[in-house]
Amino acid sequence: MLKNLKDKKILILGFGKEGIDSYLALRKLFPNKVLAIADRKKAGEFDKKTQKIFTKNKSLKLHLGENYLEKVGDYNFIIKTPGIPEKVYKKFIKRGGVITSQTEIFFDNFPGLIIGVTGTKGKGTTSGLIYQILKTAGLKAYWLGNVGSPVFQYLLKARPDHIAVYELSSHQLQNFKKSPQIAVFLNLFTDHLDYYRNFAEYQKAKANIASHQTNNDFLIYNSSDKLVSQIAKKSRAKKIIFNLKKPLTPLERSLKRSYRLKGGFNFLNLRAALAVVKLFYIRNKTVIKAVKGFKGLPHRLEFVGKYKGIDFYNNSMATIPQATILDIKTFNGRPISLIVGGSDKGSDYKALSEEISKTSVKNLIVLGQGTGQKIASMAKHFGPKNLNRFKVKSMREAVKICYEKTPKNGVCLLSPASASFNMFKNYQDRGNQFKKWVKK
Repeated sequence: MLKNLKDKKILILGFGKEGIDSYLALRKLFPNKVLAIADRKKAGEFDKKTQKIFTKNKSLKLHLGENYLEKVGDYNFIIKTPGIPEKVYKKFIKRGGVITSQTEIFFDNFPGLIIGVTGTKGKGTTSGLIYQILKTAGLKAYWLGNVGSPVFQYLLKARPDHIAVYELSSHQLQNFKKSPQIAVFLNLFTDHLDYYRNFAEYQKAKANIASHQTNNDFLIYNSSDKLVSQIAKKSRAKKIIFNLKKPLTPLERSLKRSYRLKGGFNFLNLRAALAVVKLFYIRNKTVIKAVKGFKGLPHRLEFVGKYKGIDFYNNSMATIPQATILDIKTFNGRPISLIVGGSDKGSDYKALSEEISKTSVKNLIVLGQGTGQKIASMAKHFGPKNLNRFKVKSMREAVKICYEKTPKNGVCLLSPASASFNMFKNYQDRGNQFKKWVKK
């Protein structure tokens, strides 16, 4: 089907990591074809490596800067980046124009088996565990999506015996017309209300991971999540449940002693992964070896180190209140210095503020002018508890207060409950700055 693109007027809308991958793959397929790129950034705002792409090939049209959408209607096949909402470009599309995504093209053309993993939180860890176990078992598994390898360039060399473990965000699933043969649905919390019109639209996007499955497919889902369970009922796939209530199997009992990742939610991710790999009849010995070797992903309750008697944990990926609540519960009972705050995605912080007021959070450190102020004032309202509050203008200052105010054997926890874009480039930048100043 990729060869059918030969006669299409192709535009790549959004030129980040995914857009670059799409362009490089298309250029391999069609060395001399005119391809176009549209992005809000100006040419000089891209890194030098990307700027070389712009100058390397004469068969490339650029629509960059403030008016980048004006020429979208000149193209009949548009590959859009998931992060660009439909409301931004819809009015520029002409009748007959096809709007698609890298993920849709992959699903239409991949010759092997796809394991899709979604959920508001835990996608990266769960998909990483599945990949690690399959790879350790000698299967030809590939980890794709936000955390894994570039998708489009890999597609050009994919074979029928390959297994794609694909982390799927709501943006990738929106308007999707296909579902993976094996779907994993972890949880569903309020998120991305700065992108979607309402929670119902976000929920509908997530549901696409299961809504197009057949009775030959598998849906592995968290039965403790009511919203996920409601979506699962509508799927025609064979259903396998996981949760934290089921008794431990002998394998899980063995794994729990060696599993490096903290928190009940991370054990839930492990249970989801085990439910998937069980379909492949992998020996317990191989599973144990793979899980023991899994160190977790950066910025997801990542242990930075123990310094001056304080344990430092980085969960910059905690961009919603529910994730921070789970983090606090993981360390409750030990003195906690909690770093929160960022840009607002439309979340409700009441439950988090209550959790802060009734647990062992001793110091609340608020980053910048965003949601942290809201969290701090609400926590003060709920508590009779003596909670120290600090407002800071930089991550360096936040870490400094952690060192000064956290008692020995305490925990300094970066778990912002918010997006990063008020002070940082992204969640990686936020987490990396935290690690940098912890180790200084």
